[in-house]
Amino acid sequence: MIKKETRNKNSPIGRIVEPEEIAKAVYFMAIDLLNTITGDIMKITYINHSGFLVETRDCYYIFDYFKGELPYLDKKKEVIIFCSHFHKDHFNPQIFGILDDMGMTYQAVLANDIRKRNHLSDMKITYVYHDQTYNLDNDTKVDTLLSNDSGVAFIVKTKEGTIYHAGDLNDWYWDGEPKADNQRLTSAYHAEIRKIKGMHFDAAFVPLDPRQGDHYADGILYFLKNIDCNVIFPMHYWNDANVIKRFITEYPQYKSRIKNTECTKGEEL
Repeated sequence: MIKKETRNKNSPIGRIVEPEEIAKAVYFMAIDLLNTITGDIMKITYINHSGFLVETRDCYYIFDYFKGELPYLDKKKEVIIFCSHFHKDHFNPQIFGILDDMGMTYQAVLANDIRKRNHLSDMKITYVYHDQTYNLDNDTKVDTLLSNDSGVAFIVKTKEGTIYHAGDLNDWYWDGEPKADNQRLTSAYHAEIRKIKGMHFDAAFVPLDPRQGDHYADGILYFLKNIDCNVIFPMHYWNDANVIKRFITEYPQYKSRIKNTECTKGEEL
């Protein structure tokens, strides 16, 4: 008589593998291979102030261009220009001429307050309001928040990941201003950030403004404590990059999630 052996299903050696497990393993191997082939990454380049260039496989996204040089752009890719509000350090119409000179195809997503002050034509423009969702024709999804200063903040969902750009949405606490005004701005900021609590972001661009003195980090700290985000790029620091080093020194627990924006010239995620 031959004794029939039984295998321990919990043992990694000689364990009976169920068909469902095989199918699941093959599925995830296929997904990993597909991601390797397609190169599903985002490349982020800091331009200036609150301006960033995000490159994906099929598209470029430019946020709040103020000034500064753009890197070489592939003419095969479309550019989508985002402007969060009309302030001149967030909206500079020269960006359209720059892209024209580069021979690029582009469209624009502009806060509605820009339409009231600028007459733009001869291009595809989507004017956006706060607390709305917009589906662009290249499968990019855009959600908006209400800025407590002017215009909107952007949540941009691409095939490669999800991006948050604050525009001028921040905890704008100013020494010397009436207490009620500061409290109103703080409350408004917290209310908007709570709207996106529970979402995951691959990258976020958030103000870190040295002009606010001891309150320079209030906004970015609230974001870090409440929002799931892989990496955060401080912005709106008026060419004073020392404020980033100050923040990392004072809050070392967030060092792994904070990028030194000034050094970001093609950061891949």
